[in-house]
Amino acid sequence: MRPIQRLLFPEAASQSATPEHTSSTFVNNLRLPVHRWFRYSAGFSAEWVEEVIEQKKMLSDEVRLLDPFAGSGTSLLAAESRSVKAIGVESHPFIARVAQAKLEWCSDIGAYRAIIVAVRKLARELVPTLDHYPALIQKCYDRESLSQLDVLRQAWQRLADESPASSLAWLTLVAILRETSKVGTAQWQYVLPKKQKRFPREPFSAFDQLSRRIQADMIVRQALSCDRAALVQTDARTCEGVPDEWANLVVTSPPYPNNYDYADATRLEMSFMGEIAGWGDLQSTVRNYLIRSCTQHVPERSCCLDEVITSSVLRPISNDLSAVCGQLAEVRKTKGGKKTYHLMVACYFHDLARVWQALRRVCNSPCRVCFVVGDSAPYGVYVPVVPWLTGLAEAAGFRAARFERTRERNTKWKNRKHRVPLQEGRLWVEG
Repeated sequence: MRPIQRLLFPEAASQSATPEHTSSTFVNNLRLPVHRWFRYSAGFSAEWVEEVIEQKKMLSDEVRLLDPFAGSGTSLLAAESRSVKAIGVESHPFIARVAQAKLEWCSDIGAYRAIIVAVRKLARELVPTLDHYPALIQKCYDRESLSQLDVLRQAWQRLADESPASSLAWLTLVAILRETSKVGTAQWQYVLPKKQKRFPREPFSAFDQLSRRIQADMIVRQALSCDRAALVQTDARTCEGVPDEWANLVVTSPPYPNNYDYADATRLEMSFMGEIAGWGDLQSTVRNYLIRSCTQHVPERSCCLDEVITSSVLRPISNDLSAVCGQLAEVRKTKGGKKTYHLMVACYFHDLARVWQALRRVCNSPCRVCFVVGDSAPYGVYVPVVPWLTGLAEAAGFRAARFERTRERNTKWKNRKHRVPLQEGRLWVEG
């Protein structure tokens, strides 16, 4: 820890149990009970969140944690394991459902076991119907694997109700879709139909194995005494449903302005479950609810750049933002794809400004806020994320911002399109 951080956060001066280079990644979560039920790459270390909670406990009689970008529930599960109250906000409908299913770890194990047995029994009796699946699904599975997955889906749908056990059974099915596919997936969950796996899992076997793991993890977690976390499916730009002045600790990782399409990241699962018919449906079913961190969210003519940049919420950074967006607009003319990075960047910071204002409403005083953030350089034009977010936070009423770098980015990809050095780390804010 750097000297200035020791002064600002003396209780965190001891050596962290979680290495800095892994604390802002999801990798370690894959070995933790409940966290490992569904692999969602966007996130951070649950163990690091637990450390942050313990540090806050040294300063507060009661810790109330808020995560406005809850994702698949990492911070909520960490809060439960440390017996503190927590609320998560997640606007992605599919990922919110994943997080809510994980939070059912405390439900009746016998009821979950019973529905899994019933699904397996019924699936053996059903006849697969495959022609209705969209082209993406047909490409991702051989006929035998898709037949097994289809009858599992049919069986779950016939037995589905509003119970926690039903929610966990749904998660058991959607969580095996990638490992049973014959095609590859990138680290960030995009489907790669041209990349073939040598040994995809057999669906019935994968379903049985994951259900046994879920039961075992439920037993482990239920041995602990803890508070229940709450999840609200709403927009981080408003934090609607979160009481005023409720939180005194915010730990979160907002999307980065790096053109990663969080909607497309779950296209495989949503297509299989019949929630979308194809890529074009993602705009109305998912993207409209998300922070605008991807050019797919802001096609040309969807917004007026000048109106966004000159909006009152962006006043602290409007001059610098205007210069960068103007540069992006010029570079765009020389590129074949002509991606609307200038619009995306402007809309991204407009949305994050609204998030800071919403957090000011729902945060108590004193409070501590940590954003796990990373900068970006679309078309090689550097976007100074940290100082701009700091300016927006201060304008919303927060103070004492400090950035703690955890790792470099844009150093390992051989096919990277620019060589601008990037970083990732934690933006700490008090208020």
